[in-house]
Amino acid sequence: METRISLDDATELTRTGDIWLFRGGSAADRAIQLTTNSPVNHVGMAVVLEDLPPLMWHAELGRSLPDMWTGNHQRGVQLHDLRDAVLVWARKYGQQAWLRQLEHPITREIEDAVLRTVARLDGTPFPSTARLASRWVRGRIPKFRRGERELELESAYCAEVVALTYEEMGLLPADRRPNWYDPGRFWSGDDLELSLGAVLGEEIAVDIPAAELPAADLV
Repeated sequence: METRISLDDATELTRTGDIWLFRGGSAADRAIQLTTNSPVNHVGMAVVLEDLPPLMWHAELGRSLPDMWTGNHQRGVQLHDLRDAVLVWARKYGQQAWLRQLEHPITREIEDAVLRTVARLDGTPFPSTARLASRWVRGRIPKFRRGERELELESAYCAEVVALTYEEMGLLPADRRPNWYDPGRFWSGDDLELSLGAVLGEEIAVDIPAAELPAADLV
């Protein structure tokens, strides 16, 4: 039986390095899942530091939420309030969420590596379709209908951001190019091998509360 937990409990439980995975049921979502052989569309990483609320480190095309690093509403690589980010992905994009907990001590050195990565990458825009196609999309997916290619860019790039952060944390070897990763690499069925003895736990399904998001959050 699948383990389930409320969003509030998951937000309280999550720690730096935990993986958050999302899967949608739209036609475009299913097309991405089939062409990338991935059960999920999107991946992000929790960042939980001292007295700050839990944050979500990921890349997305939307700009519904303010970036916690710059204070701006931006597309591309972003650092969001984690609970708000999960609610947007669940309610605006119709995605189911899962949490995978990282089983490894988070030292001061690892936290510093995360902050350096955020400082370096936050606000980085998405590569152009042509640039990303040259290193990831070409040869791996068929032609998409208009609009679906943008979603594929998002799916590929969010996984690159998490992979690069894990590399900086010392948890992934640097012998693979970041564009080797897609969200499905972080799903348990892929047996992703981490360094330093770290492991990711099984997926925990996250139940989204019934309350509606404020309209401003869905703009």
